[in-house]
Amino acid sequence: MGTENLFREVELPEQKSQDNGVLFPAVLSPNSGTQYFTASEVVDFEDAIRAHKPWLESLLLKSGAILFRGFPVTSPSDFNMVIEAFGYPEFPYNGGIAPRTQVLGRVYTANESPLDMEIPFHHEMAYAADFPTKLFFFCEEEPGAGGETPIVLSHIIYEKMKAIHPDFVDQLEKHGLKYIKIAPEDDDPSFHSGTSWKSLFKTDDKSVAEDRAAKREIKLEWIGTTAKLTRNPLPAIGFDKEIGRKTWFNTILAAYSEPESEKFGPPKTSAELGNGDPVDDDVLKDVLKIMKEECVAIPWKKGDVLLINNLTVLHGRRPLVRPPRRILASLCK
Repeated sequence: MGTENLFREVELPEQKSQDNGVLFPAVLSPNSGTQYFTASEVVDFEDAIRAHKPWLESLLLKSGAILFRGFPVTSPSDFNMVIEAFGYPEFPYNGGIAPRTQVLGRVYTANESPLDMEIPFHHEMAYAADFPTKLFFFCEEEPGAGGETPIVLSHIIYEKMKAIHPDFVDQLEKHGLKYIKIAPEDDDPSFHSGTSWKSLFKTDDKSVAEDRAAKREIKLEWIGTTAKLTRNPLPAIGFDKEIGRKTWFNTILAAYSEPESEKFGPPKTSAELGNGDPVDDDVLKDVLKIMKEECVAIPWKKGDVLLINNLTVLHGRRPLVRPPRRILASLCK
């Protein structure tokens, strides 16, 4: 049975056409002309994924993201089966700065910070030396309003920033970024990066935490029961061989999204150039403006599954305007 008999590419008003004519993201639905899919059998969807994985991977490579809409995925266990069908190795969430909880199998909650809080655009775990290459999201509860997961092609951000801030981008390519995190003793879900040092290093023993930090090449300083973690400089500009383009591969906006305030104290995360120079506020304003102009934000529908190439696409979260909203996630190597 041909791919065209199983999957149907559909167009949504929010999609954008890339310079190669490919829509971003790709959107696939079941072909209504076939009885291959039934209303309640997720195993049909699994079989279709396995049968046409090379085609799906080529589509992901061309588009950067695929939204599967209208398939029989209704529960976390269904979502877990879909993830398994793709066959990608699981990426263990070790050293991640966002609070997350395992739901079942390879399914986790997405960022547990308050849903009315915006999460800036980022490549997942670009602040670490090891990071996932693919991300899955699943809409278990459709938002009442707001709460979209905007996505944007990373090479576009690089090219536009190179055009307006060439000197800064040169410095970014030369020195990389140094990420700094203030990790409390206990998880603080009021921030999108509020993971405690106990969760980060999976221990409540300070000496064990110090050893594990050293193995990850992280400088750890104690401020009472709080840990200040400074990572060695990491590349902030990537190069994706598959698409042959440079990418804006960093989490610089996430590191500047928690301003100091009397209520919350100093920022939980920050970043500076690898040589110690600060990042100019005008640069941050411009990159945020470009990302908001270039992004695609498709409102979630219950049952949606979104597959993202983490090497070429940044994602974020818009504030929830009206509950409910429950989005689950999974990371892959």
